[in-house]
Amino acid sequence: MKGQKAHSKVRRGFEGGQTPLYMRSPKRGFKNINKKNYAEVNIRSLNAFAENTVVTPKLLLQRGLITKNNNGVKILGNGKLEKALTVVAHRFSKAAKEKIEAAGGRFKEVSESLIKVEPL
Repeated sequence: MKGQKAHSKVRRGFEGGQTPLYMRSPKRGFKNINKKNYAEVNIRSLNAFAENTVVTPKLLLQRGLITKNNNGVKILGNGKLEKALTVVAHRFSKAAKEKIEAAGGRFKEVSESLIKVEPL
């Protein structure tokens, strides 16, 4: 009874220094290292701004509509826009573009390098 097992418990899966089975077996899934996460804002949230306002990612961050600007801001088309606004963002959904133009506003897509907002 002398040796490693005499004085302490060995954790489950320990194989005496050999790489354990759970580490040798292949893992499932795939993690894309190039994935871009966008902060998403719905059209209905933009009604909080005054008429003819230029809505930028920095302004959205100050108002608390987004918490952080990961790889940019994407405007989604959920809800109805009731004011003419100029919206500047990194991406727009097709429905969001249509609703902004229908309300008499404009949209402008910018590249990620132009607007980078730091969290407050």
